[in-house]
Amino acid sequence: MTTAEIRGETKGTAPVPLSVLDLVTVGAGRTATDALRTSVTLARQTETRGYHRYWVAEHHSMPGVASSSPAVILAHLAAHTTRIRLGSGGVMLPNHAPLVIAEQFGTLEAMAPGRVDLGLGRAPGTDGATAAALRRSASLHEGADDFPEQLAELTRFLDDDFPDGHPYRRIHAIPGPIQGTSPGGVQSPHRPPIWLLGSSGFSARLAGSLGLPFAFAHHFSSRNTVPALDLYRESFRPSPVLDAPYALIGVATLAVDEEKEARRQVRAAALNMIRLRTGRPGLIPTPEEAEAYEFSVIEQDFVDSWQADYIHGTADEVRTRLDDLQKRTGADELMLTTHAHNPDLRLRSYELIADAYDLPRTGNDPQA
Repeated sequence: MTTAEIRGETKGTAPVPLSVLDLVTVGAGRTATDALRTSVTLARQTETRGYHRYWVAEHHSMPGVASSSPAVILAHLAAHTTRIRLGSGGVMLPNHAPLVIAEQFGTLEAMAPGRVDLGLGRAPGTDGATAAALRRSASLHEGADDFPEQLAELTRFLDDDFPDGHPYRRIHAIPGPIQGTSPGGVQSPHRPPIWLLGSSGFSARLAGSLGLPFAFAHHFSSRNTVPALDLYRESFRPSPVLDAPYALIGVATLAVDEEKEARRQVRAAALNMIRLRTGRPGLIPTPEEAEAYEFSVIEQDFVDSWQADYIHGTADEVRTRLDDLQKRTGADELMLTTHAHNPDLRLRSYELIADAYDLPRTGNDPQA
């Protein structure tokens, strides 16, 4: 693992590398199969348009989000791409045994050498009852509180470097380094770099103290973005992984040919979020359903706040706001996530943004 596997390359006129966060959203009237097919199409499209990495995020018990198994989805995407980095944004570490994650991502690394990122979060990615079912335990706070210890254990499994006398000294994550030290073994020079994800200061401070790259969820915690990034940079200590801080932020974006359509789609996404936060998760509603819905005063306040943080409009408008956000936060990379009921609009959005920044087309792009 090298710094080059973490730091992205700026392309075109973009201020920093651009990447993709895919929640594999399922709209009303569509199936999970439809959503996963869209993800394959989107991964291949963004690879050809110069986006740096493509992440999927672990969520559970949400009908409108079909990304409960990031490792499975990433394996499928690896089979349909050749260059773009693939990763989790993220895997929720307290939901899993560290050895299981090390094995899953070791397998992904073997499938796509030098292209895999392991982003980790400490939130459950769901409600408390579902988290308890995942973890087979009602002690949910224990998992979050033990996050640094779980992270250390996972790192040792990935590096196969438990010290003598440790109870796990003779346990090896496979695929992994042990294969290179076995008779006749040849070890891959790569192992997935670990990223810490967060929406508050805890992971920012931890990532900085460990010298790890940091990803902040600006798309749903925008008020905390600058304080968290400042804390990350202040806490940063150089490590074998990074000699200087490297932070990306997730940004909700939608570029369209007509600004009116952007507003319609964002309003539907806001209705979906209201339902989720009030314990009524469902499929992504259509814009028509959102237009017919009568928002309460409190709900309309949420919609207004959501629309203010969601960068949407024409490609030029989106580019201008992304440039301003990057300058304000100093983010080293922008990871764009797009919520729209219509999958064609999601695909079109990434294409419009790529054009707005003059990102290069590459070899397997039919339009190259």
